[in-house]
Amino acid sequence: MGITVQELRNLDKDSYQIIDMRDEIEVAHGSIPNAVHVPAEEIQKVIENQTEGVFSREKKLVICCARGRVSVDVAEALCEAGYDAVSLQGGYIAWLLDTMKQQEADEICADVEQSIRKKFHKPIWSKFTKAINQYELVKEGDRIAVCISGGKDSMLMAKLFQELKRHNKFQFDVKFLVMDPGYSPANRQVIEENARKLKVPITVFESDIFDSVYNIEKSPCYLCARMRRGHLYSYAKELGCNKIALGHHYDDVIETILMGMLYGAQVQTMMPKLHSTNFEGMELIRPLYLVREDSIKAWRDYNNLHFIQCACKFTDTCTTCNNEENQSKRMEIKALIQELKKTNKYVEGNIFKSVENVNLSTIVAYKEHGVKHHFLDTYDEE
Repeated sequence: MGITVQELRNLDKDSYQIIDMRDEIEVAHGSIPNAVHVPAEEIQKVIENQTEGVFSREKKLVICCARGRVSVDVAEALCEAGYDAVSLQGGYIAWLLDTMKQQEADEICADVEQSIRKKFHKPIWSKFTKAINQYELVKEGDRIAVCISGGKDSMLMAKLFQELKRHNKFQFDVKFLVMDPGYSPANRQVIEENARKLKVPITVFESDIFDSVYNIEKSPCYLCARMRRGHLYSYAKELGCNKIALGHHYDDVIETILMGMLYGAQVQTMMPKLHSTNFEGMELIRPLYLVREDSIKAWRDYNNLHFIQCACKFTDTCTTCNNEENQSKRMEIKALIQELKKTNKYVEGNIFKSVENVNLSTIVAYKEHGVKHHFLDTYDEE
């Protein structure tokens, strides 16, 4: 009922079809070439004979989930429905690890760095250095903990900092920090393998955050993110760092602005840098602040790199990072922006600039340093 990655590679490519049943967000972060993305609910309709012609009965169906667990039952159900189906053992993670082992680190790293200097100089490198300069994110004497989660954004950020070090006009240091909050062995291996391949000298430290939030029903991902940031600050400070760098990009910023308005009833943005309120002398910086997500994806795909969307060991069972509520709001905002862009090509830039052009004389109320100010407070004085 199962097939290994090596066995799959030995099959005639025309004899099988890979069916990727992972969710849209995971697939967007990387997938097996030529795999067909079919959501779990659509596969269920096939099993129940509600949909005809979705899959070919002439080819072997190789069902792929994140780690080869959920796909076992799905493949078995498809076989009972008359299809020749098998589960990909180890899932996408197994394929990813096998693919990475076939690649040579020296060649890959050289190509990746060359692509940053040449092909992606304007959309990535220039935007990265512009944010560094415009928001004064890096200063002489800084010791920066570049925080790597394992995804495309933070790994690109690490390579950009390496490039910045080669051209820096003043002295600063970087540490490439990976926190293991309870990764599954396979997910941790993916992060370590990507770091090896891209020649990023990571420092890994461990915590038990995933276990702490596993049974939390209300906002476990929010709590997890807060706890992870606290641990990163703490360990970075132990290493003598005065800043932590996170991989949030331009699209994260504009989506956060709209989510705050539509779901939080407030106007706020994701700042390019922040002083820590709990760790004296520490700052958070976001060097990818002006880099578009599409540019990051293009860089990833151009270099044939593969990353995981979330290294949480519970992803397959959808108890923390992968539940529908957490995904749906940001996906809804992404879709809204794309719809607005059809009639206004400047909408993304306008959203971004809106929080730079706030006219306080037209605001009914606002907060500053935790204190609320209302227009009536000074209305009669004018």
